[in-house]
Amino acid sequence: MAAAGQAWWTVDAGGFFRPGKGQYTDPAYHERFLRWFQFATFLPMLRVHGYMTDTEFWRFGETVEGVARSYLELRYRLLPYTYALAAEASSHGMPLIRPLTFDFADDPAALDQVHSYMFGPAIHVAPVVAPDAREWDVYLPRTAGGWYDFWTGVHREGGREHRVPAGLDRIPLHVRAGSILPLGPVRQSTVGQAGGDLDLLVYPGRDAAATLYDDDGTSYRYETGAAARTALDWDDATGSLTIGARRGSFPGMKKQRTLRAHLMGPDRAALDFGRASEASYTGRAVRLLLRT
Repeated sequence: MAAAGQAWWTVDAGGFFRPGKGQYTDPAYHERFLRWFQFATFLPMLRVHGYMTDTEFWRFGETVEGVARSYLELRYRLLPYTYALAAEASSHGMPLIRPLTFDFADDPAALDQVHSYMFGPAIHVAPVVAPDAREWDVYLPRTAGGWYDFWTGVHREGGREHRVPAGLDRIPLHVRAGSILPLGPVRQSTVGQAGGDLDLLVYPGRDAAATLYDDDGTSYRYETGAAARTALDWDDATGSLTIGARRGSFPGMKKQRTLRAHLMGPDRAALDFGRASEASYTGRAVRLLLRT
């Protein structure tokens, strides 16, 4: 779909026509549902659907509820990243997800990967599409600086296949070296997320650039320019992150936000990243030095 220029599409996670009441106690369906939901977490839109059936996580038992909840929470934490991707799709037509050949046209092996794809420019997603798998073979395209396992921080070289852990609670995710990944807090909805505090995950290995995008989150005022953009630039040689001056504004924009920058690596898991370099950001440019 992305290759055809369609930026917005999704799936009915769990299936539209489901296997009746037996779905709530069937271990095989539980695995299928979780793998489906993990995949859907990294699509332009995420939804669980089903024809004439109840789909609440808790109906499937504690294991399904716990794993599915963790991915739903991750989806909300990634909102600053996906919102910027959505703005780019709206203004320039860039799809949120794309085949590997989109970003790695000079890697012939990327053309052969039929399941893995990029979620934005930073995140490589390799859905598990076979039952009972607890490991998964993942080809990581050639790129300067390699890749970092999102879950563990382990560094892996590009241009080769790796066998990685893929327990029932884990979809293989890798972040490209030279990426800045913004994460927000866990939320109950998208309302009120604009301009809040963020964690900025910096993946070293080469220079990086990204943009934070905010608007009021509820209206169409962005169509007339009511939005704010903040450039982020990582200098890999000096270990410095520059948070640029904010450009633009919108009604209700917060005057101050806390930005916490984390240098990622083998000892820094994506959701347990420890110490940060912190800035109280008011719209003026700020430069942070991170340990390398």
